[in-house]
Amino acid sequence: MAPRGESVNEEMRRRSRRRIMRATVELVDQYGYAGTTLGDIAERAGLARGLVSYYFDGKRLLMQSATHRMMHLALTEALAGLPDGTSADARLAAAIDAVLGLALEHPRVMRSHLALILDPDVGAFVQDPEQQQLGCILRELLREWGAADPVAEHAVLRSALMGGCIGVLLPGASTPLAPIRADLFARYGLDWTMGVPPQPEAPERPRPLRCDAEELRRAR
Repeated sequence: MAPRGESVNEEMRRRSRRRIMRATVELVDQYGYAGTTLGDIAERAGLARGLVSYYFDGKRLLMQSATHRMMHLALTEALAGLPDGTSADARLAAAIDAVLGLALEHPRVMRSHLALILDPDVGAFVQDPEQQQLGCILRELLREWGAADPVAEHAVLRSALMGGCIGVLLPGASTPLAPIRADLFARYGLDWTMGVPPQPEAPERPRPLRCDAEELRRAR
């Protein structure tokens, strides 16, 4: 039997990694991060336990890669479903909705991901290949939209999207999706009806109350 070529081996490695990441999302969706082991993931993926550790340096980094893959697949699918000639505004709106929608569709996965990347005691954030693909998509959308500096604006949008997901998912103090989406759409000048609005009309956005220095002194 002739040995497999390097291109065949590389494709097999890619498929194995994808199976592992897909299994991770499925299991964390069902049982949570703490309730999912690397052995569970290997079994769901139909691979040997050692292969999981070979491809991913620990459960935390696997979770990060799996979530980033889920996010860039959701973005790709949302954009692929748009008709040719869709405006840059509408494409950006679809992307924002795709990411925010994951907080509602996969709350356990997104909570686990956010908790891990915000905890400095478990390790630093790693720009894995999945995250880099996600970043490339968002930067290109911002370039099309007209951002003067797509790289800098991507950092702002990424933070706003993750903050929006935290707002939707915060246990006991969650914020409805509509006002979070309205703030993001207002930042980029997007019409509420673009994308997949969670309700027919945009919510009213009252101005925050202000206290002047004298009122603050009296309150103390």
